[in-house]
Amino acid sequence: MELEINSVDNVFIQISCEPSLKMELNHYFRFRPNNYQFMPMFRAKKWDGYVYLFNNDSGKIYSGLKQEVYRFANDREYRVKDNTVSENPNITNEDYFQFLTSFPCEYKLRDYQSNAVRYAIDQERCLLLSPTASGKSLIIYYLMRYYFPRRTLIIVPTLSLVNQMYSDFDTYADKDFEVKNHVHQIYGGQEKESNKEVIISTWQSLYELKKPFFNDFEVVIGDEAHLYKAKSLTKIMKNLVNAPYRIGTTGTLDEVEVHRLILTGLFGPVKKVTTTKELIKKKTLSEINIRCLVLKYPRESAMIVSKLNYQEEIDFLVSNSERNKYICNLVDGLRGNSLVLFQLVEKHGNILYDMLQDKLDNSRRVFFVYGGTDAESREQVRSIIETEKDAVICASYGVYSTGINIRNLHNIIFASPSKSRIRNLQSIGRGLRKSDTKSSASLYDIADDLTFKERKNYTLNHFMERVKIYSSEQFPYHIYTIPIKG
Repeated sequence: MELEINSVDNVFIQISCEPSLKMELNHYFRFRPNNYQFMPMFRAKKWDGYVYLFNNDSGKIYSGLKQEVYRFANDREYRVKDNTVSENPNITNEDYFQFLTSFPCEYKLRDYQSNAVRYAIDQERCLLLSPTASGKSLIIYYLMRYYFPRRTLIIVPTLSLVNQMYSDFDTYADKDFEVKNHVHQIYGGQEKESNKEVIISTWQSLYELKKPFFNDFEVVIGDEAHLYKAKSLTKIMKNLVNAPYRIGTTGTLDEVEVHRLILTGLFGPVKKVTTTKELIKKKTLSEINIRCLVLKYPRESAMIVSKLNYQEEIDFLVSNSERNKYICNLVDGLRGNSLVLFQLVEKHGNILYDMLQDKLDNSRRVFFVYGGTDAESREQVRSIIETEKDAVICASYGVYSTGINIRNLHNIIFASPSKSRIRNLQSIGRGLRKSDTKSSASLYDIADDLTFKERKNYTLNHFMERVKIYSSEQFPYHIYTIPIKG
């Protein structure tokens, strides 16, 4: 049997083949999203729970999945006639060297960064998997300069990262490339239209824009691509029909197949740039020491919690005065700049912030950052911390777990339970960046043991998942059990 691959546009390829083979492709390129069984359409028996990436009727599939189509065919010994093979040769060593030396930049690419830039240029579409604190913004800057003056759209997940990316570009740029003249920022309340060659925007700001806005872009770069909602990302990427150059960057990929399939389809094949372990070994990143502090509660509390559902258990923990007091005492005893991460703003963040202000010495500055904090204030806090020695940021996971570049950070405290692999690794990344005053950092992972008889509580199980992550990433960790009155 044979399948024929043809180009449609910069989003899709089309596969022509026998109906029976189309049915095979339809079943091969499908997945069930997380928690599909709880979705109303599935529960109403109006949906089979699968998302199909290959369209049986049109024969279309995302261009980035072409390698997966080859894998499908090779495994079954089917023939492939590929009419989409690019005739563009890879960039030569001489041309690449000429590009690297064509503009002055004080920040030179490390070997792994240079390899990533070269790979992205050669492939034209790919997903660069490079860990937190590995210098993705510098990779993006060099790619932007390579494609310049082609119209380029850089998409980031948060408004803080819009500001930070712009600021990083301004730091990297030479006098012949005025960032303010060539780069425009889009986020809540900002003007959407601009004649500048490079646009940096949150995906949230782009989601509702009409198709004509996207027509002029030839290059799209998605930073922290793992955080985009699938529906929003697919809509934006489908609108970029005139953009043949598609590069995604991410520090972590969810192990769920849906994540990898969609991102691969929209950007291209995954390329691992380097690993956190390698960067720590080369002393590019700080060493990280993880201390797991398991709070052991009295039997009476464990019995109460054993009857609660997950959300009720969370409410019990974040409102527990002894637990919050322990967190504040812990922060009080730490030296160096500390980041306290929480999940719920009203129920937990506000309480911790007030308690920390009361507990800590007046000489220590305490900052509160959450989703409602405007971009300028977030950037000010980030800048201030770089010059502080003993400050505390009390921040929500959603704002400070991803992408925020704070080199002068010594301690991270997980004040709220979380089992998300991506969120945990991204949060750890906040402490991995080196500075003149720091070569190592500490993570304090606060867990809660409310085991009653044989029943382990929800968040203790989540903690056990975090320990598996630490083991798989080969981070050194120690577990301590601490009795608590709560």
